[in-house]
Amino acid sequence: MTHSRTRGERRRHQTIQEILDHAVAVMDEVGVAGLSMSEVARRVGMRPPSLYKYVPSRLALFDLLFRDGQQANLEAFRAGAEGAPPGLNALAKALQASGRWALANQSLAKLLFSRPVPGFEPSAEAFAPSLEMVADVQQMLRDAVARGELRPEAAGPDGLTIVSILTTGVLSQQLSNEPDAAFDDGRYTRLAPRLFDMFTKYYEVT
Repeated sequence: MTHSRTRGERRRHQTIQEILDHAVAVMDEVGVAGLSMSEVARRVGMRPPSLYKYVPSRLALFDLLFRDGQQANLEAFRAGAEGAPPGLNALAKALQASGRWALANQSLAKLLFSRPVPGFEPSAEAFAPSLEMVADVQQMLRDAVARGELRPEAAGPDGLTIVSILTTGVLSQQLSNEPDAAFDDGRYTRLAPRLFDMFTKYYEVT
């Protein structure tokens, strides 16, 4: 009995993942706000009422997409920092890795960094990876302060907010105006290191 239930749960998980993969493909073609349950059901090969057994609503589908996108972005961010010295070096590499992930996963990035779907607010569970990333950024800023790279206020609320504005602002502009450009060549993303330098100079130890 237990073995059968586990196998059934595994099949359900695989079906939900297939639904999410097709949902991303639909958003890539028609835009985030154009995602429809009927089109996802058609691509998965099931009738819409059957789809609702796995995902109860369109907003619930967006919530799952948001959760998976945030988790993938967090993993890319942390992978970028691996092996880098703590502080500014780790933060710069992590933010760049996150930016590259965003350009490679543009529909999910738009869902994460803007509000393309009226009425959608991510659940606490879906938003949890974002809070983890904020905590990571703050710890990196604290490491930079401890190493004498930045003044203490850089790790405070304003410093953290400025980092968020710089990173999401650059990505939003790039995705909106030049989505097909590579990260290193984009009109906006290529300036990310210069903006990061401006941040560090503002908070540098004098």
